[in-house]
Amino acid sequence: MGTPVTFVLLHGAASDSWYWHLVAPALREAGHEVVAVDLPCDDPEAGLDAHTEAVVTAIGGRGEVVVVAQSLAGLVAPLVAARLPDRVVMVVMVAAMIPAPGETGGAWWAATGQQEAQRAADLAAGRDPDAPFDPFVTFLHDVPPDVAAASAEHTRDQTSRVFDDPWPLPSWPAVPTRVLLCRDDRLFPAPFLRELSRARLGLTPDELPGGHLPALAQPKALTEALLAYVGEP
Repeated sequence: MGTPVTFVLLHGAASDSWYWHLVAPALREAGHEVVAVDLPCDDPEAGLDAHTEAVVTAIGGRGEVVVVAQSLAGLVAPLVAARLPDRVVMVVMVAAMIPAPGETGGAWWAATGQQEAQRAADLAAGRDPDAPFDPFVTFLHDVPPDVAAASAEHTRDQTSRVFDDPWPLPSWPAVPTRVLLCRDDRLFPAPFLRELSRARLGLTPDELPGGHLPALAQPKALTEALLAYVGEP
């Protein structure tokens, strides 16, 4: 592209737009506009349509949009691209769920083998896969302590509603798509996401260091990858 675009940044589950606070300023400094969206993750009635509408509303009349989806937002980003085919010029999936037509977000975990992959990765690393869930072990293990502490103020309830809707598109929209995986991701282990990306999108992912939350743990590397996709103006 080589010209300024608008990066539309979508956070993952149980979070808010603060997730991008270390990435957004650097994208702006490079000459791009940034819209970090607060998704309605704590609304018990907000399904995929409501999430998509929140993003479309935030985009407004902007053109040349790159939609960047973290984790759960992978269900939403391609729906936005399908709604705005003349304006969304790229979708970037960051440690993201990759849906299949007709599949619900709730069914995605078993359909993709995520649970088995996470368990195998835990065992290989010497972690107890049956230990009680600990966000510091799964998500925050490589996030700087001050950032991890601040993140507690930006945790929201995640309702299950968005996981109930079958993914409505018959196929992936005709938009350039990139997949970024994180090599030490404990939720979506790298081998799992490599295979899922190839099977569902026919794409070989690009790779970042660190765990599941690169915008907090590896903001410089993530920013550089995003800028490389669009070409700095």
